[in-house]
Amino acid sequence: MAISKAKKETLVAELNELLADTKMAVFANYTGISVKELQELRRAARAQGVTIKVVKNRLVRVAMSQIDALKDTSTDALKGQILYAFSNEDEVVPAKVLADFAKDHPQLQLVGAFSGEGANLDAAETTDLAKLPSKNDLIAQVVATLQSPVNDVVSALNPLGGIVNALESAAKA
Repeated sequence: MAISKAKKETLVAELNELLADTKMAVFANYTGISVKELQELRRAARAQGVTIKVVKNRLVRVAMSQIDALKDTSTDALKGQILYAFSNEDEVVPAKVLADFAKDHPQLQLVGAFSGEGANLDAAETTDLAKLPSKNDLIAQVVATLQSPVNDVVSALNPLGGIVNALESAAKA
């Protein structure tokens, strides 16, 4: 069924808005995925702040050509039935969402990604990206690392508190 020119223009405008704000856009081949499974993927993605779009690759190319940072980005990998996952908050989350979904649905295959700055990633690099911890996980790791010396000092001083209490009790006796 053909899409009207007005509908195409609306879709390109939506894609322009998504692409202009995106930190990372990951795309995957979804051949063999049912509508019900796609709805499940969309729910999981929405919970992580990721937008899933299924649009014609040609419309994505048109939208990319209208954005300065993306106009020189290669679109050679955009072939076949491709769905797109966008995130304007975290570079890793779209790849993680699709990779996690692909664990239970092997028909979904990561094809690649491109960053908001126009850098291209192939399928292997996108899979590696999905294995990285999320931004929140990294922040938690840094905070734990910074707190570690403080916790060590407190733990080392803890036995001294017992000695002070024992000396205080002895002094009162």
